[in-house]
Amino acid sequence: MFKSIKTGVVAALLIGTALYAQAQKKVTEGTLTYGMEYALTDEQQPMAAFLPKETVVKFKNELSTIKMEQGPAMITVIINGVAKNGLLLLDIPIAQKQFAVKMDKAELDKRKEGSPKFLDFKPTGEKQTVGTFNADRYTYKDDKGGAYELWTTTDLELPAGHKEDDFVDIKGTPVKYTVFQNGIKTTMTLKNYKEEKIPEMSLTPPSGYELKTMDELKAMQGGGQ
Repeated sequence: MFKSIKTGVVAALLIGTALYAQAQKKVTEGTLTYGMEYALTDEQQPMAAFLPKETVVKFKNELSTIKMEQGPAMITVIINGVAKNGLLLLDIPIAQKQFAVKMDKAELDKRKEGSPKFLDFKPTGEKQTVGTFNADRYTYKDDKGGAYELWTTTDLELPAGHKEDDFVDIKGTPVKYTVFQNGIKTTMTLKNYKEEKIPEMSLTPPSGYELKTMDELKAMQGGGQ
């Protein structure tokens, strides 16, 4: 049963840990809608059907959360972008199983293992509207020979902790950019921001959830239990 959920967990972590964004309107909570495009290798192609084209991220101060259905499971990822830790919740009603995985900085950093390092950020002076945001264009490279572009806006300033580490020195909030998460090359585009009250979030596992390590969860998936 868990084999069918494995890719969904990877996709949820991809989204949840890719969304560190910073930056005239300063906000503390609300909902962000991102479009997602992937450049998959031949080896990654089997994952294509499981990777979402759009995702909704709810944030409150330094915490953000995403939810996604994957087969019989509901996957929730909560990330603290300042403390660099998080919580993954896996709810499988059909099996009457609920699992929780605490994630520290080391666990979150694993998503970038083997990924290229970004460098040589340069403003181009070009301007464009991305979604509903006025944006400025940068170019950048990686240490493996790849070339990319980054669009940022000063229309919106998100709380601390919502900016991808690679872009921390770039002025503004990234609204279109390319990153690698769990080895998957992903272009993120911020399509919309909705200012609204968000319920409190917590990194404490809810009552009734069985606490597992990420390795234990992966072993369950790999074993097909």
